[in-house]
Amino acid sequence: MTLSLRAAAIASVMAIVASTSVMAQTTGTIPPPASPSQLPPPPPTANQYSSNEIIDAGHRFFGGVSRGLAEIVEKAVSQWGLPNGYILGEEASGAFIGGLRYGDGTLYTRNAGDVRVFWQGPSFGFDFGADGARTMMLVYSLPQTGAIFERFGGINGSAYLVGGFGMTALTGNHMVVVPIRSGIGLRLGANLGWLKFTDSPTWNPF
Repeated sequence: MTLSLRAAAIASVMAIVASTSVMAQTTGTIPPPASPSQLPPPPPTANQYSSNEIIDAGHRFFGGVSRGLAEIVEKAVSQWGLPNGYILGEEASGAFIGGLRYGDGTLYTRNAGDVRVFWQGPSFGFDFGADGARTMMLVYSLPQTGAIFERFGGINGSAYLVGGFGMTALTGNHMVVVPIRSGIGLRLGANLGWLKFTDSPTWNPF
């Protein structure tokens, strides 16, 4: 009889302990879900480039001046997503109040081939100095390679704030082009202008 009472008492204590443990787990603090900025970017589709691929291409292109490239690429990806094309090239421009910008390079795509491109455009704003820059441009929503030959407008400001890099954005015909520049010049302020892409060089920015 005594053994039976002891066994019943032990069973009761174990039941209380188990119940307390379950309540502690149920009523404990649940960590909040990760914010969108903390979530990893979605995997690229068949025609997109991952951020790592863009960073690797940029490191090879910019070489020893590529410090800060990863940070600025991740910022672009967080704002506009993954690109389905990118341009590597060089440009030169100079302005005091108003000026011109010219460049040439190659548009790379995942499955539509590579295309030589040239770009020109005016640059207006509170802007001074001159620069000669290697330029990477991320291209978004490109339906075909020929669609790049378009005029893109927007706020074209270059302020080298991240390891010698400046990032801006231009839009045209439902596409977005994000130039990432690194160069020897210094350009400050907001350059209200546009870029026109062509399939051959021209001195006419209009």
